[in-house]
Amino acid sequence: MTTLAAAIRAALLETDPRAKALAARATARDWGAGRLDFVFDVAMPNEPGRPGEPALLPPSQMPKRGRGHSERGRIALWHALAHIEFVAIDLALDMAGRFGAGMGRQFVSDFLSVAADEAMHFELAARKLRTLGSRYGALPAHGGLWDAARETAHDVGARLAVVPMVLEARALDVTPATLERVRASGDENGARILQRILDDEIRHVRFGATHFTAVCERRGESAEILWKRLVERHFRGSVKPPFNDSARSAAGLSRSLYAGVA
Repeated sequence: MTTLAAAIRAALLETDPRAKALAARATARDWGAGRLDFVFDVAMPNEPGRPGEPALLPPSQMPKRGRGHSERGRIALWHALAHIEFVAIDLALDMAGRFGAGMGRQFVSDFLSVAADEAMHFELAARKLRTLGSRYGALPAHGGLWDAARETAHDVGARLAVVPMVLEARALDVTPATLERVRASGDENGARILQRILDDEIRHVRFGATHFTAVCERRGESAEILWKRLVERHFRGSVKPPFNDSARSAAGLSRSLYAGVA
């Protein structure tokens, strides 16, 4: 029987985008079916496999997307979304593979389900790009999305604080407005894709918040105090309002948690 760590590592190292998405979904499926041993016999790679395209640029060098209702603007939007979801596959896989031995089976199950969701989101966005006459890799993409993984590779608490509870929580804030703009442009299919992503992200953030609370309990620390300290130490950006308080609450993030950090 293949070990869990070996299966996750293989998916992380896959360079072809579609093959990575399929590998992530297969790993989650095999784990759920009991076909993978709960054994961590290989280390996770420091860097995941990446395709030759898209070119990865610093945020300051990313070209402007263009007007949202233009063909160029629509392609740029869906390309950016596809890239975010592609990197999110690796973030979820690495979470399960790097920290699963210490965190246990439910942690692994939760984050492999996240990886499978992100793979599905990527495929939806990539398919949307094809209907617009483009493809994933045709445009440059944000090169810093893996920085959070590098910064928090040593500490599961820091990883949970930054990735699900800051980066994914930010999607709860900005996706509704993007969804409404897409719907207003007459793209109901695109709006449905974004609604699915938003609904899934609430669950993903809830997984992060739940496991972060468990980490804090084991360490005998206040979740609010430790979260703020870890974000200040390990997150290079800023936590920006406005916040989608209802979605954040549904995901297990209280207002008091992120009060004072914006």
